[in-house]
Amino acid sequence: MHVDYIIVGLGLAGLAFTKELEQNNKTFIVYENGSQNSSIVAGGMYNPVILKRFTPVWNAVEQLKIALPFYASLENKFKNKYDYSVPIYRVFKSVEEQNNWFIASGKRQLSNYMDSKVIHEKHEGILANYGFGKLINTGRIETKALLEDYKKYLSEKNIIKNENFEHSKLNINETEVNYKGIKASKVVFCEGFGLKKNPFFNYLPMQEAKGELLIIKAINLNINFVIKAAVFVLPLGNNYYKVGATFNWKDKTKQPSEEGKKELIDKLNSFLTVPYTIIEHLAGIRPTVKDRRPLLGVHPKYKNLAILNGLGTRGVMIAPMASKVLYNYLEKNIEIDKEISIARF
Repeated sequence: MHVDYIIVGLGLAGLAFTKELEQNNKTFIVYENGSQNSSIVAGGMYNPVILKRFTPVWNAVEQLKIALPFYASLENKFKNKYDYSVPIYRVFKSVEEQNNWFIASGKRQLSNYMDSKVIHEKHEGILANYGFGKLINTGRIETKALLEDYKKYLSEKNIIKNENFEHSKLNINETEVNYKGIKASKVVFCEGFGLKKNPFFNYLPMQEAKGELLIIKAINLNINFVIKAAVFVLPLGNNYYKVGATFNWKDKTKQPSEEGKKELIDKLNSFLTVPYTIIEHLAGIRPTVKDRRPLLGVHPKYKNLAILNGLGTRGVMIAPMASKVLYNYLEKNIEIDKEISIARF
């Protein structure tokens, strides 16, 4: 069997790159073992503003110009909804934060997303003595449903293998690779924090950040926007909400922890006063990089091995753009910006 590409891993990075391959009539096969679940448990928000400092997210406007049509095309392909437009209400903690918000909202890069007015409307169950700052043109992607639909689609085409990829079985020469009888021009590794076990790219400085989330049911919390305070509260419909997320740089397990649960509950209770029931507790490992930029490029020795990784907390925004950049480099020799190229390490 011969294909143009072997893709290892099918989180948002792997999905975005395989879609890029399909659009360009390239053949491929995907290896996915289900071990990396950060895309499935992610909040899935797209938001171009860093809400801690009211500053723009790196390259956010350009990312969204690619990402929003990307998800719309997948909705059309699978006749399902993944992109839910939803505003974000940032709870202010002081008058100083109100003033900082007003100043930031006047900046060119942020003016299309930040409502300059302080929102003083009351909502049952939410403590917000200094009001809210409202973000518009934001939303969330239902990543779990999207990935499930995409895996089913690949299965029906018989181009996904649900098994471990054994790096030691990969034979490489100058013109192609051979993996268990499957020949390909290139391999692209989209393994998330599984990168640590990849002998070709594990020299890269990936940092794994464990994140934990809660799914709660709060009958008296009737909101149709995301609350961002000590944690975010994201409406899922029918009185269900996603609450998160923690950052743990030490715990590398994927299992939910009592420590993470307690942290989420304590932070949630600092501003939510209505009763709620915990329905589910989830955890995943985010593949992050210290400079908060993705990892794109080819191996310094084996030019037919490439990587698409390190999407961090904003994978829904970055993945479609990063996939195009990597594809254009591999197929058209268009250089990768130094900010996101693995050559920076």
